Amino acid sequence: MYITDDIVYIGVNDHKIDLFESQYPVPEGISYNSYVIFDEKTAVMDSVDGAFGEEWLANLKKALNGKKPDYLVVQHMEMDHSACITQFTAEYPDTVLVASKLAFVMMKNLFGTDFPEKQIVIAENSTLSLGKHKLRFVAAPNVHWPEVMFTYDETEKILFTADAFGTFGALDTKMGTATGDDWKDEARRYYIGIVGKFGTPVQAVLKKAEALNIEKICPLHGPVLTENLSFYLNLYNTWSSYEAESDDIFIAYTSVYGNTRKAVEKLEKLLRDKGAKVKTADLARSDMSWCVAEAFRCKKLVLATTTYCGGIFPPMQTYINSLTERNFQKRTVALMENGSWNPVAAKTMASMLEKSGNITYTTAKVTIKSALNEASSAQVEALADELVK
Repeated sequence: MYITDDIVYIGVNDHKIDLFESQYPVPEGISYNSYVIFDEKTAVMDSVDGAFGEEWLANLKKALNGKKPDYLVVQHMEMDHSACITQFTAEYPDTVLVASKLAFVMMKNLFGTDFPEKQIVIAENSTLSLGKHKLRFVAAPNVHWPEVMFTYDETEKILFTADAFGTFGALDTKMGTATGDDWKDEARRYYIGIVGKFGTPVQAVLKKAEALNIEKICPLHGPVLTENLSFYLNLYNTWSSYEAESDDIFIAYTSVYGNTRKAVEKLEKLLRDKGAKVKTADLARSDMSWCVAEAFRCKKLVLATTTYCGGIFPPMQTYINSLTERNFQKRTVALMENGSWNPVAAKTMASMLEKSGNITYTTAKVTIKSALNEASSAQVEALADELVK
């Protein structure tokens, strides 16, 4: 696949994987992207996951058509992009590796060598001339690993962004041609899950990107972005500044015997009748990464759970921990609790959310003792009124 006349895609699609990073369901698989820039000198941009080394090297050999690569640019040392470096150097021993100082340290840790005889160490604003193509390197530390570099091809006006602007989904599925709204749901789940904690570093690199004339974005996962780039850049700005995308309400709940679920269903119906846009998920039966992403998408979050072992039901505990470790903030949160004799779920959830900044709690709170009654039903109605104000 040609990105431009001089740049060829040589990545691979992974349909063997069920959980990316052993935690994110990927029913449509995932791509590991790699590119070759042809000029007087030839540069390969990153490798792929170790399980696909032979396929990647075959793609590379076909693209090279008898040429030898001069450089392997290593933007990111996470193993789904770096695992094939030793295979590559065995096949092409004269190729020079181009990477940040910290990336070479990581190579030594991973492979037992940092390839001292074939290093070019790059940093912010380092350049590499391939001929007519001039590569300028943009430091992107902690997006989402500390060694990361972006690469800007000044000739083609292409920004190679390592894991940034990546998404789940192999390129031979519908995600391969996804754009706009068709792209953003899986890209949001990817961003919030993997990069979400690092909003400040993402904001820093977005400011650097503002100074560049970018016509294409080439990430290490998912499709190449070629049109309406402001849409994707604006989404990244929203996500990394922890702003909500919409005024929607997300209700995340757990229910042991169904009574908390009935209260949630009552709240959901009241909200919909009042014109609110609502999504609801049973945390014990839903993809946690999707539920986390929804909390970041929506302006308002309702947490409903049972008192359990003097705390809260385990899936809710996992959920709140997943939110706070990703710097969840700038949201309105409502708490619903159930407890047959000593409800403490609301207090526990609020205590856990103390790690999050800028949370506004609703005045209305719902406390159920085993099952809805007249008093707790009135609390649900009051909460619905407050949430749609």
